[in-house]
Amino acid sequence: MSDPQNILGTRDASFLLGKCTSGTPDKATSTAKNGWMQRVTEQIDNLSKNYHDGDVDQLYLRLQKIGIAALDAFLQSNVTGPPLHWKPAECIFPPHVANDPEKLRSIRRALIQDLSVDGEAVYQLIPNIELFCLAKCVLNHPASVAPESGPDYVDGCWARVTVNFWHQKLLTENASSLQQIIYEDLDHLEQHLRNHSAKEDASRLVQKATIHTQHGFDQKAREYLQRATEITGLDFVLTGRLGKRTKFQENEISQLVVLAKSADAKILGTTPVPTNSIDEISADIRKVAFKPDELDLNDDTLLESIAFSETKANFPSANESNISRSLATLDPSNQPNLQPLDSIILLSYASSITNTSPSDGLTREETLPYATRVLQDKCTNWQVYTQALLVRSRIEGYRSRTIERGVLQLQALVDQVIVETTPNPSANTSALPSIQVQDDAGTSSFLPRPKSSESAPAKERLAYIHQLASPTRWELEAELASRWVSLGGLRTALEIYERLQMWAEVALCWAANDREDKAKRILRQQLYTTKATEEFQQPRASMDDEEISIEHLTVERTPLPADAPRLFCILGDLEKSPAMYEKAWEVSSHRYARAQRSLGKYFFSQGDLQRADDAYAKSLRVNALSHSTWFSLGCVRLQSENWAGAVDAFGRAIQIEDKDAESWSNMAAALIQLPADANSTEADANRQSPNDDSVAADGDDEDVSSKPKTDPQKRIRSAFVALKRAAALKRESYRIWQNLLNVAVKLSPPPYSDIIIAQTRLIDLRSNIEGEKCVDVEVMEGLLAHLIAVSPSSRSPSENEDPGKINSNGNTSTTGSRLGFRNMLITLIQQKITPLITTSRRLHLLVAKLSLHLQLPAAALEAYEKAWRCTLNTAGWENGTDEETETKWKDVVDATLELVDAYDSLGERVKEGGNEGDLVEKGWGFKARSAVRGVLGRGKEVWQESEGFERLYWRLKDLKGDK
Repeated sequence: MSDPQNILGTRDASFLLGKCTSGTPDKATSTAKNGWMQRVTEQIDNLSKNYHDGDVDQLYLRLQKIGIAALDAFLQSNVTGPPLHWKPAECIFPPHVANDPEKLRSIRRALIQDLSVDGEAVYQLIPNIELFCLAKCVLNHPASVAPESGPDYVDGCWARVTVNFWHQKLLTENASSLQQIIYEDLDHLEQHLRNHSAKEDASRLVQKATIHTQHGFDQKAREYLQRATEITGLDFVLTGRLGKRTKFQENEISQLVVLAKSADAKILGTTPVPTNSIDEISADIRKVAFKPDELDLNDDTLLESIAFSETKANFPSANESNISRSLATLDPSNQPNLQPLDSIILLSYASSITNTSPSDGLTREETLPYATRVLQDKCTNWQVYTQALLVRSRIEGYRSRTIERGVLQLQALVDQVIVETTPNPSANTSALPSIQVQDDAGTSSFLPRPKSSESAPAKERLAYIHQLASPTRWELEAELASRWVSLGGLRTALEIYERLQMWAEVALCWAANDREDKAKRILRQQLYTTKATEEFQQPRASMDDEEISIEHLTVERTPLPADAPRLFCILGDLEKSPAMYEKAWEVSSHRYARAQRSLGKYFFSQGDLQRADDAYAKSLRVNALSHSTWFSLGCVRLQSENWAGAVDAFGRAIQIEDKDAESWSNMAAALIQLPADANSTEADANRQSPNDDSVAADGDDEDVSSKPKTDPQKRIRSAFVALKRAAALKRESYRIWQNLLNVAVKLSPPPYSDIIIAQTRLIDLRSNIEGEKCVDVEVMEGLLAHLIAVSPSSRSPSENEDPGKINSNGNTSTTGSRLGFRNMLITLIQQKITPLITTSRRLHLLVAKLSLHLQLPAAALEAYEKAWRCTLNTAGWENGTDEETETKWKDVVDATLELVDAYDSLGERVKEGGNEGDLVEKGWGFKARSAVRGVLGRGKEVWQESEGFERLYWRLKDLKGDK
């Protein structure tokens, strides 16, 4: 890797920076505040004009070299280290600017402002920001990209994607306009990737996966990681092996482990590695292993690492379904070293799992083995090892036994990055806040500063920096502060945030500590002043200046800080003031999407649905890929009964994230409410069969029949499909299953098996809470009626019956589907519903009817008896004459007559499962007469003159006449 200082000192670089033209230094200084980046762009245009025709083809190579050198120097000074041995300001700016702290600070502040996109700002104290701005200007200029037909087109495009991606990472949140630019370039690059060597393709595919992960497209990221894995030949699997995790564990149990092995270059058949490539850098890494310090766990219970069993039983045969032959015999505790790119792939898989899964213990247990596998390597890339330590510390921060090492390891990484990116104090002109505790070199460090011979060179650290996308020094410190917040250490977090001058986070910490008054004062001190003529100056690090009243901070600062839109929104959250959201929207030139999201949330809470709809719509015009905003807009439209708009909003949310069960469920709710003629214009041209006899012979009738037919149940069918998807994604939501059941019964013909599955799932989820009330009696009665209508009566299943054959469409036109539906319904009633019944007469009658259909007379009679007892035990039927009591009396009469009829028809039948000749109920007549007498006796005082009493009386007369 060439020295960036030498490249930035070339004639072309000096011309771009305005150092080779007469009068340029003064002109550059005068235009710096008004647009230094614009000035550099103009100089590139002038440089293009000055090149001769024969040299134009080489211009893009020279520009790429300058831009990449500036970007590498910026990343070295802010992400990887070691410290730069030269001063970027002296290389970029004229001497009278570089040596004047005030002018230098003013120019850098202007550059920070210029990097804001869509209201999103970068960190206000980024060291050596001029390096990144130079790289941004050069690599985004068309002159730095070769013609598309040329062989170097891909390199220029990748350089532009890379610098724009780092710009995206520097912002507080992703900017939609910058995201659009990045993905437009990626689309152009897709067709060129196949023409490169395997190693180049793999590294760029991993970088592309990193870009997708940054923007939340984890499914796409995994697809590219899979392609990269196929190219590099990496063979890995997440599996289980016997081992011990604790010091006092006696029995070995299965432990999660990642088995991984890199492919040999000879096996891949790759071409010789070109010089000055990533692989050449990796060759030196194998000779001397430079690695960051890894802290020991030092726990009294947990082992430092899992002690895997060494028995042969722990090495399964190679024919295991999910493990290849090369991995089957690997020792989990002594695996071969991986290639650095393969290690990055494993870490990227871990990030993908974390982003798409709930933040729970199971997810962390699944991701930890990936980081552990990378840390096992004796020789690996410095930056890759650092990233693996970071991933592990993030995971360990949630377990009581490992939380101490997780925090200390993160602190060690923070100190390492600070030490490795901070130059000698005499050369530090970055205007970063100083740190109180210092070592001999003037910089704080949890561990001693490594010697130059103990530290990895810059070329090794930068080799895979674009694939790793490691966090910057201030991002790491902010993450450490956030970890302290999660642990309750608000004071420690405040000290870090205040030292970094991250005033938004400082205010949020105070607000979380029930000091909203101080949080408001801090925010207002950033945005307002008491003097109308005072220019914006960064407030001092200590924010204990409480003598200034909030009421006096009324004059808006000029200019406002770069992150003013975010500060206004946080202030609006604290003060519950929509005016602050409007101000954030205004100062961002109507580009800060969060301002309108906050307005939409505020108006929705106030019940102003129309204004909330408008606010969310404005936010989406800026950032159309915000899943949460589309979901919120759909909820607003559901509330306002804008069903078509809600369907559109939830549909867009599903397009962005198709695994959101709530979006699927809400879209189904909106589809159900659509007017019946909402889909009348949609045609189904293939509905009519070509041999349909209904097609008339004359031309007029043919025109009529050729008109597209509409499905009157299309919206219900669409809602049903959406709810099935929602239920599959969120199986524990009983509300989704209830909605699925309600929608399914509206279809014609109903999907019987899906109805049974939904009712079964509802019983599983709600039976412990609601008991028999979780059963939809009307639905079950309809299912049983259908079963009786289409299925023959039999005591036992048919020999050809296949219980596992289920038609999900509920089609009962074939014998197999009838049998599948029959078995599902019988199992549901007998095994799920029957144990739940306590007081429901209708459910007992349901069991009785099914028993009759199955030719089980004894079970049917028992169910009739239980149904009669449930009705008889209803309180209040024998007292009072009001309408409600009369209804209860009629139910008792009906239940009693049903029981008598059951005794009459079933008592003398042969009992199933008994000895030959055994009857269901020998004394059925006596039991029937006793039941009627009991009801007549209890109701005589009140209901003697009623019709029901008379019916029971004459039925008793009939029973007395029976022999």
